[in-house]
Amino acid sequence: MKPTTLDSEHPVLVLFRNDRRLADNAALDAAARSGKPVIAAFVLEEAASGDWQPGGAWRWWLHYSLAALEKALADLGVRLVLRRGAMREVVDALVRESGADTVFWNRRYDPAGIAVDTRMKADLRDRGMVVQSFSGHLLHEPSRLATSTGGYYKVYSPFWKALMAGPEPGDAFDAPQVLTPFQGSLDSMPLAAFGLLPQKPDWAGGLRETWTPGEAGAHERLADFLSDALNGYAEGRDYPAKDATSLLSPYLAHGEITPARIFAALRSSGDDAIGADAMKFRKEVGWREFCYHLLFHNPDLDKKNFQPSFDAFPWHEDDASLRAWQRGMTGYPLVDAGMRELWQTGYMQNRVRMIAASFLTKHLLIDWRTGERWFRDTLVDADPASNPGNWQWVAGCGADAAPFFRIFNPVLQGQKFDPDGTYVRAWVPELAGLSTRYIHEPWSAPAAVLAQAGVKLGETYPRPVVDHRLARDRALSAHAETRSES
Repeated sequence: MKPTTLDSEHPVLVLFRNDRRLADNAALDAAARSGKPVIAAFVLEEAASGDWQPGGAWRWWLHYSLAALEKALADLGVRLVLRRGAMREVVDALVRESGADTVFWNRRYDPAGIAVDTRMKADLRDRGMVVQSFSGHLLHEPSRLATSTGGYYKVYSPFWKALMAGPEPGDAFDAPQVLTPFQGSLDSMPLAAFGLLPQKPDWAGGLRETWTPGEAGAHERLADFLSDALNGYAEGRDYPAKDATSLLSPYLAHGEITPARIFAALRSSGDDAIGADAMKFRKEVGWREFCYHLLFHNPDLDKKNFQPSFDAFPWHEDDASLRAWQRGMTGYPLVDAGMRELWQTGYMQNRVRMIAASFLTKHLLIDWRTGERWFRDTLVDADPASNPGNWQWVAGCGADAAPFFRIFNPVLQGQKFDPDGTYVRAWVPELAGLSTRYIHEPWSAPAAVLAQAGVKLGETYPRPVVDHRLARDRALSAHAETRSES
């Protein structure tokens, strides 16, 4: 990147948002190369009603992500200014107070972020300021990748083909070695004043035990994945008891690592970088890109069915079943294990996410938007594109969606992908004494087997909230009725 010729006396304001990293940060890199004094700022935005807003687990991660960013910048002599409010108003105040004549940021791709940044860029430029935005959050610019007819891609395979037909993402670049700090005085809120951490009760113990938020944690996690889990990833990723996934999704969601760095690491990891495991992982990163492509062209992705034919679908209001699902008390061990893992760690293994989401939307006929909101509140990797994109895919109403008649049988899924019951025993300990034969369908166990395992159905562990066969028939009938009306 070429140095920018700017007035070196006035500072440059660098905005951090979902890019809380120093390496592969094009906005920060441009500021460093400018030679200008650097002001680094993060604004905790006040979201407008109706905007997609992440929940408690995401906010917990944000606290520690900001703490890590504060320290990394401080090591370079730059203070991270923390403020709260509307982005445009806070930036105006920072510019006015500091005399900054330049503002740099990395682009956002959620509808609310795009709207704010577009207007802010125009306002600042109208005042004669130098304003520049940079890419880095994605491998592609959703506004530029188009079909041969000028539209956007609604099916993943041609999207991936088009994405890979372009140039390979460039090599990752290191954090600046030197920054010129701004010498003026700017008010900054203490991080604790943001109120991001749970207080009473403090439900985040499992999150603290599981994760290390921040850029250093992201790089460590990537290195561990490449050395320990990439080999066998294509098959192993379906087995929730195996340590066979990257666990990089929260770091990507918080911008602590870029997809370009991940691709670069895969290219440099040896012969396996061109094998089936690395290609499968690249495609999973590509699915995230596809979800952002969809969100860019469908700003209401979290609210409206991608396929309007589902607008007439007869979703059920069933608060008792919803609570059972949320608490991991449906009576289906694999579903319950996933939901408890989610509550404890802010994360759920990918295949189990699909099974749990299918159960809510097809066994219980509860609207996918209800499930999306729960995942949004409980996932540390909550994301405005992947969250609704994946929920619509599972529900059958999204782009390139799984057909509605694909209704996961949670018993068969458990027997296939958790054959020894290791995952279920880890997260549903009241069933730990059951033999493998019955671990995924405890209701079928003889009374003597249940008694020996210390299981009392309906007391220590619930009976199924719905019968699989009856629920499947009901879901297919509801779908057939919807199709006949559309």
